[in-house]
Amino acid sequence: MVNYKDLGLVNTREMFKKAVAGGYAIPAFNFNTMEQMQAIVQAAVETKSPVIMQVSKGARNYANATILRYMAEGAVAYAKELGCEKPEIVLHLDHGDSFELCKDCIDMGFSSVMYDGSSLPYEENIKISRQVVEYAHKYDVTVECELGVLAGVEDEVASEVSHYTKPEEVIDFATRTGCDSLAISIGTD
Repeated sequence: MVNYKDLGLVNTREMFKKAVAGGYAIPAFNFNTMEQMQAIVQAAVETKSPVIMQVSKGARNYANATILRYMAEGAVAYAKELGCEKPEIVLHLDHGDSFELCKDCIDMGFSSVMYDGSSLPYEENIKISRQVVEYAHKYDVTVECELGVLAGVEDEVASEVSHYTKPEEVIDFATRTGCDSLAISIGTD
């Protein structure tokens, strides 16, 4: 078990709180190579911005879970080398499609995970989302869940039909799962 705090990473809890209070957005960038990571860190330091470095399931398979852990630790060290005394860098799993994948990422030092059960029936999505949240919160890892889905394939999560997020389900879903943030489906126009 690798704790993300030992890598110098942060989770999204305080980061999001500050962003809401300050009225600004936090950039999130998917990466799977060293060059991409370097550019993300350089831009975050230059703009004095917190940043979420995201890894999809496919990118994780491509780059290797162990190497990604060291890349994240290196990102923090690199930000300090560039003059940022206290980097705010999150390592986030984007669109994790199973409890097992989310758990493995948490165990490898990710500070935030997204469980995407949006293509599942509502109650099953709640059940697995809650399972991910319970495990993650034991290690102070934040969890984003997804409710509603667009037709097509997004990071290996596939759906033939769009199911936009129903506003009346948002409070029920968030309350029952305990997720820290929620990705919703409102369309692509």
